[in-house]
Amino acid sequence: MIPTDLEIARHAKLTRIESLAESIGLRPEEVEPYGHYKAKIGLRALERLAGRPDGRYICVTGINPTPLGEGKTVVTIGLAQALRRLGHRALSTLRQPSMGPVFGVKGGATGGGYSQVVPMEEINLHFTGDFHAVAAAHNLLAALIDNHLHQGNLLGLDPESILWRRTLDLNDRALRRVRIALGGGSSGVERETGFDITAASEVMAILSLAEGARDLKERLGRILVGLDRSGKGVPASALKGVGAMAAVLRDAMKPNLVQNLEGGGALIHCGPFANVAHGNNSITADRLALKLADYVVTESGFGSECGAEKLFDIKCRISGIVPSAAVIVCSVRALKLQGGAAIDARDASTWRKNDVAAVSRGCANLAKHIENVRLFGLPPVVAINRFDGDSPAEIQEVVTRAREAGAFAAVPAEVWKHGGAGGQELAEAVVRAASSPGSFHPLYPLDLGIEQKIETIARKVYGAGGVSYSDAARARLDFCRREGLERLPICMAKTPLSLSHDPKLKGRPEGFVLPVTDVRVAAGAGYIYPLAGSIMTMPGLPPTPAANRMDLDDEGRIVGLS
Repeated sequence: MIPTDLEIARHAKLTRIESLAESIGLRPEEVEPYGHYKAKIGLRALERLAGRPDGRYICVTGINPTPLGEGKTVVTIGLAQALRRLGHRALSTLRQPSMGPVFGVKGGATGGGYSQVVPMEEINLHFTGDFHAVAAAHNLLAALIDNHLHQGNLLGLDPESILWRRTLDLNDRALRRVRIALGGGSSGVERETGFDITAASEVMAILSLAEGARDLKERLGRILVGLDRSGKGVPASALKGVGAMAAVLRDAMKPNLVQNLEGGGALIHCGPFANVAHGNNSITADRLALKLADYVVTESGFGSECGAEKLFDIKCRISGIVPSAAVIVCSVRALKLQGGAAIDARDASTWRKNDVAAVSRGCANLAKHIENVRLFGLPPVVAINRFDGDSPAEIQEVVTRAREAGAFAAVPAEVWKHGGAGGQELAEAVVRAASSPGSFHPLYPLDLGIEQKIETIARKVYGAGGVSYSDAARARLDFCRREGLERLPICMAKTPLSLSHDPKLKGRPEGFVLPVTDVRVAAGAGYIYPLAGSIMTMPGLPPTPAANRMDLDDEGRIVGLS
């Protein structure tokens, strides 16, 4: 019987965090242990390492996710393990799991099988408290806004035009729209607002993009909290709470160090979602890892049209980090679903049936993601995350279609089953791709108009035929121009389940009109984010939440994480 992910993680022999830190080149005074197997890394380590050359930066992305799973996190961790087996210094940089998906659908987000980061339970639940710090800083600003309204509103904020909502790190659809301060009076100014999940907080995005305390405070101060009665934006700095917010985030600014099952290091820091934020870990963690390793393997959220596009157009543009290659993760069973096969995620027989034709049709989705990576001047390597039941003919079909679509290489990987040993062929292909001539560049210049930038992403990355705007979206675009925000990059908020705005459109939809229903501004993070279709910034729980199977046994051990 194959052990569960949690059982594998529990039986792993872990290296104490001080020894792990020393093995990757950190000094004892640069490491702040949180127990025996995780630690914060002090920011002064970056100052000491500033003169070192950077390693190569590898982005791991994927096809559009399905309920069958692609294994992107598994491949990210397994690839770093495999690179170490080849003799390279390799680190992975990952986002911290949000407890919303952990208790909702996923049940855990630290990899799987023999390709995991550990300690699994601690990383998935609370970790070093960074998410709580982000939520506290975010909600502190919300409290300051409502207190300002109650105490006389000297800034002239329009209570019906407050932009700053509250946040919570759980899926709770009942909090999407709420009325607060009911009854007014001593309770404050009654108004409508709502909650976003913490991973969608602009504070989370700022934390992941900021470079140092000064930059953090400047970005927090630029947050637009609302409009005054003349329609002008009011920044958070006007409420004089930025210093307090930064104080709450002091320790959260430091990247977290853990290890994979083969004793290699992994930096986990920040956790913005890729469907409503930029979907990547912190610039600070990446900068540090690039000084410590020959290869840094980073995972961007969801498919190439979500996290990878935002990594390239937002994070890399801000940081100046230049990626060397991108890995696109797919699985045969997910490609079958993309190809229209009648598959039930609960019935293994429906995806284990040999169906080369469905795989071939589903490869249209893979081909678009290959094309997307090439749009940025990077060599794409396809990682076929192999599962039991995948036939040689199906694997070969993926390899053939991927190479025809322009992939640098297409390689089966079995890192879930064999750890780094199952990813060595993939690692060799990535090393070759990263050494090949590249010409990385963003998709669009910042001086392009806002609508033109949106349309460029929609047409070139999604395959849309055009873009439509609601009246509310057009009004907010006009507001962005009045506030002088035209030069900000675009961070599209859309479903990750399709290249389009409609999660039901599988494969490679083309020629559709992308409906932009609203536009929000993250002036502190430094981007404009249009909302496409019915995207939500506070998820809901499924009919059977993953929380239902979790428990604490009599010995104080967590059970049910997967």
